[in-house]
Amino acid sequence: MTPTSSARGRSALGILFLVVFVDLLGFGMVIPVMALYAKHLGAAEASTGWLSTGFSLMQLGFAPVWGVLSDRIGRRPVLLLSIAMTALAFLGYAVAPTFAWLLASRLFAGGATANIAIAQAYVADVTTPEGRAKGMGVIGAAFGLGFVFGPAIGGWLSGYDLSWPGFAAAGLSAFNLVGAWLLLPEPAQRSRAGAELKHRMGALVEALTRPGIRRLLAVFFMLVLAFSAMEATYAFLAQEYFHLDNRGVVFSFLVIGVLVVIVQGGLIGPLTRAFGERRLLVAGALLQAGSLLWLPHAHGWFPAGVALPGWLPPGFVELAVASAPLAVGSGLTSPALSALLSRLSRADAQGGTLGIGQSASALGRVLGPISGTSTYAYAPPASHAWPYLGGAVLMTVSALISLTLRSRRDA
Repeated sequence: MTPTSSARGRSALGILFLVVFVDLLGFGMVIPVMALYAKHLGAAEASTGWLSTGFSLMQLGFAPVWGVLSDRIGRRPVLLLSIAMTALAFLGYAVAPTFAWLLASRLFAGGATANIAIAQAYVADVTTPEGRAKGMGVIGAAFGLGFVFGPAIGGWLSGYDLSWPGFAAAGLSAFNLVGAWLLLPEPAQRSRAGAELKHRMGALVEALTRPGIRRLLAVFFMLVLAFSAMEATYAFLAQEYFHLDNRGVVFSFLVIGVLVVIVQGGLIGPLTRAFGERRLLVAGALLQAGSLLWLPHAHGWFPAGVALPGWLPPGFVELAVASAPLAVGSGLTSPALSALLSRLSRADAQGGTLGIGQSASALGRVLGPISGTSTYAYAPPASHAWPYLGGAVLMTVSALISLTLRSRRDA
């Protein structure tokens, strides 16, 4: 890559960072209050999990289509189309008169969302192999920051009306579409990064013959399954046990997002050098297990005589403290998992094997929300603890499996 093309690549990455950040900002605005919005439209608690499950199913099915399409007609047009469809999906979310309409808008959004996958392929087009990890980090940073600021803005807007975050997200997507159309060029040379999606099933068969990778994929699946089951019921728990309003619920999500960004953005490098990926994976899973066990029982411990500002209710403090180990643990496990999966894969199969990890993660996101909301709503008395108890068991099993892993690449 020449100095001129390198400068163009850096410029394109900067624009791409803004595109992904704005996209995830809108996404983060609606996610924390989505379950509450569904209840407001008359949905049963057990049904709200389909909003996340349906989204993930559609995303899982359509991601290969978008990837192959971007290989054939270009990254830029597919990205622009995806952003336009996302704007329509958010608008449908905002004006939903019924839960069925809301669910349809989320299914459409899942099918439309190719932004992250295409952004990653774009990075592969404009970076050298040596600079690719750094380029992917730019996308990860935009992703994390969108989820930090999005819930804060969404929480403020939801205090007026639960539909307002949807309208704001639709407006942001429209702005994003105009900005990307004006500023984002088509890469000078497209890689075949998206084409590997067509061969994912073959790569899965090969990866499953490698014992270390099989165990890592199981850990990937269980961690995401447990976390997404918690995520789907967290808003209910915050309202019913900790007596928080809509804004309090969203700002609790914000605490988790900030801690995850702090761990992944500043602490993970020194911690990895000091302890290694496997120990961080084990520690992160155990931290999350402890937090999940504590969450349904963490209300009521804050001393009644301690004065707090009016905007900081005791329930928020209790929930934030109980959620902190969950956030730190999640910040540790995600990069440790990806690094270990890379180390245990063949040198010539990095991309495909990491893609399999994302498939295992997507399957966890499909099953987690519906299993969490179902057990939250339908299990015997005191059932609200069951999704968290089940998640703690999965996290503990993941930690035990992780202890058997090797940190070096298999032969």
